[in-house]
Amino acid sequence: MKKLAPLLIIIFFLATEFLFASVSDNSVLSKFWTPENIFWAIVIFITFDFVLELVLDILNYRNMRPELPEELKDIYDEEKYAKSQLYEKARFKIGLIKSIFSYVLIMTVLVINGFAIADNISRSLVEHPVFTALIFFSILYIVSDILSLPFQIYSVFSIEERFGFNKMTPALFIADKIKGYLLSALIGGGLLSLIIFIYLYTGSMFWVYAWGLVTAFTVFITMFYSTLIVPLFNKQKPLPEGELRSAIEEYSKSAGFKLDNIYEIDGSKRSTKANAYFSGFGFKKRIVLFDTLIKEMTAGEIVAVLAHEIGHYKKKHVLISMVMGILQTGAILFIFSIMAKSPQLSEALGVQQHSFHIALITFGILFTPINLVLGMALNVFSRKNEYEADAFAGKSYDANELASALKKLSVKNLSNLTPHPAYVFFHYSHPPVLKRLKALKKINE
Repeated sequence: MKKLAPLLIIIFFLATEFLFASVSDNSVLSKFWTPENIFWAIVIFITFDFVLELVLDILNYRNMRPELPEELKDIYDEEKYAKSQLYEKARFKIGLIKSIFSYVLIMTVLVINGFAIADNISRSLVEHPVFTALIFFSILYIVSDILSLPFQIYSVFSIEERFGFNKMTPALFIADKIKGYLLSALIGGGLLSLIIFIYLYTGSMFWVYAWGLVTAFTVFITMFYSTLIVPLFNKQKPLPEGELRSAIEEYSKSAGFKLDNIYEIDGSKRSTKANAYFSGFGFKKRIVLFDTLIKEMTAGEIVAVLAHEIGHYKKKHVLISMVMGILQTGAILFIFSIMAKSPQLSEALGVQQHSFHIALITFGILFTPINLVLGMALNVFSRKNEYEADAFAGKSYDANELASALKKLSVKNLSNLTPHPAYVFFHYSHPPVLKRLKALKKINE
């Protein structure tokens, strides 16, 4: 398979070139590449995605059982299990309402040529294509965020509050919103401006230069996320000397994993949910432990969780995932660089003057089926990696400690432990906890 990979990539690129060369001439295929057909393809893809997500959500909802399953009795008690069911039902209902609202909204925008209206407003303010695109996407971002704001507020201050998770104050919520807007403008706007500039001045080589830019940004943000972005929202401090730090350092040394940066973060300022994560690579590797995690777990359980994360590094999952993401980005940019030349993409959304930002919107929607398949494939790959990382932690440290940690996290976060298999297949990047526990149990047998 590895020997065939380069050949398959070449065939993919040649086939893509041939396909979009065909739609630009007078071939039979070009007769189907019309604004009207593209418009209906957009409607069909959005509707298909909406119906698929609706069916998956309903299947997942109906898979919940009112009585505590036998296999969960050593994880949940009756009271906690009932609470987790109520939590999932509350999230399902607000998610369902939001999904229907979003679908009706995008359909309305398409029918009234909403994208064309936003484009006309942008062009009336500035003429340069870079600034026109920035204003256009700013309009979409602000309007979308305002319309979704009631759902955000209800989720945080009603559902999360009701089930004892929320610690966020209205002032902190507003501050996060403002910081989010500023970061989007600075990082998102800056990156978009550079990509459009590259498109305007590099012609057919656009995708290569844009790919290089996105790759460099991805590597940079991976390395410096915890030192540049996180401090804007949370306080981090080195984990103090003591039993936990000593246990972490002792294990990392025995596992041959050099680690100097171990931090504690004040996750409790927003939620009582527990978490931990690794960030960066090389000399910028960093372990970040939520204060809620430190409070709820023993030192052995926390080390087991970190052993799982170290397993990802040891098995090169992090590197492979990054390379796969970079290759996927390159392929998407290549396809877009060809499609972006087609004026039909803009005309399909009611915009007669061909432009990069409208073509980008259309392409994003038309890419939905491919993105769905890629997402499923990546989730399968990710779930395999999680099993491997669990096995590494179980063999190099303690399978029982990791199992205990997974159980505590599930109860603490009121996780749904009986998701529908179809929902898992489409959406879960991690295997369901019960399957992970069964796999860990086999390590000790």
